[in-house]
Amino acid sequence: KEEILDTLFLERWDVMLAAIAEADASKRLPREKLHAIASFIIESYRHDPELMKVIIVEVTRAVNTFGRTHLAKIRDAYAQIAKIVARAQADGLFRSEITPEFAALAFYGSIEQVLTAWIFERVPVGDEELERAKTLIVETICRGLERSGGVVAAISD
Repeated sequence: KEEILDTLFLERWDVMLAAIAEADASKRLPREKLHAIASFIIESYRHDPELMKVIIVEVTRAVNTFGRTHLAKIRDAYAQIAKIVARAQADGLFRSEITPEFAALAFYGSIEQVLTAWIFERVPVGDEELERAKTLIVETICRGLERSGGVVAAISD
């Protein structure tokens, strides 16, 4: 079982790390980069909810066993997201009172909690709810990070 979980996790996590790097390398605004990341994760759930359930329930929440083994990989995702926030802070788009590391944890944690709720409710989630979640997660985090009067870009995907 551990070997199968390892393989599933590593394959999906590497794909997610690549998606984060791709979003970060784009010329988009930080808010749009975060939206692309949230979209990737939520689309992964839409595509294969059972696989996402395994990754979230069996892997990332199993900190004492599996999670600890892959902690460096998990932290890599947070670090990449934190870099997006740090650059936005350096550019004056995001407030500096909130550390990039905390913002990354809050952003990813919000996504994980939404997915966890869907997983445990065992109710099919419709397209409208999936799309709305992408925007609400980004709005929740970015409105807390953006300077007042900052750039608020329309999210178009």
